[in-house]
Amino acid sequence: MLTNIPSVKLGIIAVSRDCFIISLSERRRAAIVAACQEKGQEIYECKTTVENEKDMLKAVEEVKAAGCNALVVFLGNFGPETPETLIAKYFDGPVMYVAAAEETGKDLIDGRGDAYCGMLNCSYNLGLRHLKAYIPAYPVGTAQDIAGMIQDFVPIARTLIGLSELKIITFGPRPQDFFACNAPIQGLYELGVEVEENSELDLLVAYKAHANDPRIPDICADMAKEMGEGCYYPDMSARMAQLEVTLLDWAEEHKGARKYVAFADKCWPAFPKEFGFEPCYVNSRLVSRGIPVSCEVDIYGALSEYIGMCVSGDTVTLLDINNSVPADLYHEDIEGKFPYQLTDTFMGFHCGNTPSCKLCSDRAVKYQLIQHRLLEPKDSDPDFTRGTLEGDIAPSAITFYRLQCDSEGKLRSYIAQGEVLPVKTRSFGGIGIFAIPEMGRFYRHVLIEKRYPHHGAVAFGHYGKAIFEVLKLLGVEDIAYNQPKSLPYPTENPFA
Repeated sequence: MLTNIPSVKLGIIAVSRDCFIISLSERRRAAIVAACQEKGQEIYECKTTVENEKDMLKAVEEVKAAGCNALVVFLGNFGPETPETLIAKYFDGPVMYVAAAEETGKDLIDGRGDAYCGMLNCSYNLGLRHLKAYIPAYPVGTAQDIAGMIQDFVPIARTLIGLSELKIITFGPRPQDFFACNAPIQGLYELGVEVEENSELDLLVAYKAHANDPRIPDICADMAKEMGEGCYYPDMSARMAQLEVTLLDWAEEHKGARKYVAFADKCWPAFPKEFGFEPCYVNSRLVSRGIPVSCEVDIYGALSEYIGMCVSGDTVTLLDINNSVPADLYHEDIEGKFPYQLTDTFMGFHCGNTPSCKLCSDRAVKYQLIQHRLLEPKDSDPDFTRGTLEGDIAPSAITFYRLQCDSEGKLRSYIAQGEVLPVKTRSFGGIGIFAIPEMGRFYRHVLIEKRYPHHGAVAFGHYGKAIFEVLKLLGVEDIAYNQPKSLPYPTENPFA
């Protein structure tokens, strides 16, 4: 269960232009509430219908008193442009605007609401006031249609609420040879996200202070239960549990005025030698409960992970866009079995931060092979480089995405949908064979061309639609995606 993301409590306010019949808006509002209930979607029905600014203030106070943190403004008829748009100004939370479709050709006198027209003026007025609100792709519909739009709005609202109350805590500095993870933090403040930067020494001091913490035995028992006999190192469990309680306590003590936290931690080369283990498995356990812990002090990686958690309501991971799939493996296990070219595939890898619930059944806590080569004596048994969670990532639909602040301080992003194939990787780490249509072109003309770092966040399902809407509402203008062949990239050579 994710404990570090908000719960959305929706309210709905109907508006009515004073020269239209108010009961038309109220009846249609009640029909939407009933349709939501049929779909299992809870929504608070505000009984104040807004015709003027005083009504607006009363309605906003009513939904706030009911505990609503996200709002649907419903144009049951043409609607009053100024009061209806001021709702977005006075309500402290995400707001969606939708409008009623006409119901029958048999009642187009008193039963005609003209909300199709009213939505145009509503949008225009929002723009005049520089107010941000979510308007669905086609915002006019029946009660059933709008109930579906409301369900689509929930993950968007949850993400915006979460980001408005998020603090990213770092332990750094960033590794010397991973400048790709270094990005201006100004973009965080522009998004309304707080950041607290600390040193590795701060974490080490806090870790040592948690020696013999009384919670450690219970966490060790939970680790054993999660991994199963023979799939972890019992002699390391107490050390790893000590880090887990350290991070949990740090989050609670340092969140300050914020409700939600994410971590971006330096995990090598000094960490394993000084702490006595690799932190990957502990990171995976935190992310499984909704607390991202990105590797290599990747602040925007942690931010991206948190966005994916809020959108999907599920845990996520952060992976290197790591290596190509060998041609022989492709020919043996993929070609003719799946609708992908070799260049549509790649391997996503990290040392071991992917939650165990997203790995195949043969997953286990192991050691970091690359760090073992670098940090421990040649031909020795792994010691402090143990602690990674390894295994092939389980087959799943995925969304690969990232929000990044570039070196010039501009926020940019990408989203691509695909899948993890049910094909053995034959390799080490937390790793999977990913397939994304037109990945080769996307890799060259988005990831390389726009200088994205090697880390990408992975949500387990197709969530591109909601993530796209979130990024738009955050003001991100550059949202790239894996374009089909029929739509060349600006930098793509048309004669190639």
